[in-house]
Amino acid sequence: MAQLKYYGTGRRKTSVARVYLVPGTGKIVINGRDIDQYFGLETLKVTAQQPLVLTETLGRFDALINVHGGGFTGQAGAIRHGISRALLQADADFRPVLKRAGFLTRDPRMKERKKYGLKGARRSPQFSKR
Repeated sequence: MAQLKYYGTGRRKTSVARVYLVPGTGKIVINGRDIDQYFGLETLKVTAQQPLVLTETLGRFDALINVHGGGFTGQAGAIRHGISRALLQADADFRPVLKRAGFLTRDPRMKERKKYGLKGARRSPQFSKR
């Protein structure tokens, strides 16, 4: 029989995380490395694990995660989004809890593009009267 695998895709800024939740002991592996090795900051580890802590499933699932693009903060947000979506596949009863916490909403904020005639997205050239 095939092993149960719950899948969720998480996105934030330019980061994309593919999350597989497998029944296990609570081990989180990101790009082949343990979460403690991958994220240096404790706040990023906490951010990534928030959905598991909120639904009290921290020790029930192993998370196998592939993430690329963006920086560490964006990747942590993408992982949080992906884990939330995968938990919904595992148990639909988690939806109200995750929705109230705002973990199912994709953060729409992106980097604004540079416009012609300007030095940046909104920064204009220095003004001189003469």
